Amino acid sequence: MLGFSVERLQADMNRLLALLFRQGVLDEQFLQLQELQDEASPNFVAEIIDIYLDESEKLLRSLREIVMVDKAWDHKKMGMDLNRLTGSSSSVGANRVRNICLVFRFASEQNNRVGCRRAMEVLEYEYGYLKSKLHEIFQIEQRRIIAGAVRY
Repeated sequence: MLGFSVERLQADMNRLLALLFRQGVLDEQFLQLQELQDEASPNFVAEIIDIYLDESEKLLRSLREIVMVDKAWDHKKMGMDLNRLTGSSSSVGANRVRNICLVFRFASEQNNRVGCRRAMEVLEYEYGYLKSKLHEIFQIEQRRIIAGAVRY
């Protein structure tokens, strides 16, 4: 019974990852990140993703403040925040978040305030979707580890 549970959880994980790849939410960089995890560092991916999520939240707050509140936009700060978010998203395989950052940066370079506001809305949506799916991945992984550790 427990073996089936571990197998079922692994199948659930594989289906979820396949969906996220088909949707373009994640790319091969996420798989490369997973390959770096081993017995010596069993929480490596979760720790990297936690850092990514924490930093991304700060960057999104900063961008939202600039785009939605500030009267005079600080284009230099916006560009730096977008570069950081683009880079960190690339490094963890957050493909759609990275792509909308590129669109956002282009709108900013064109001084297109409407485009920036729209990009901000899409970025927040894509980030929220990514974050919920990453949490789902790690919940399945935790259940799989627990089910695999239980022995009679």
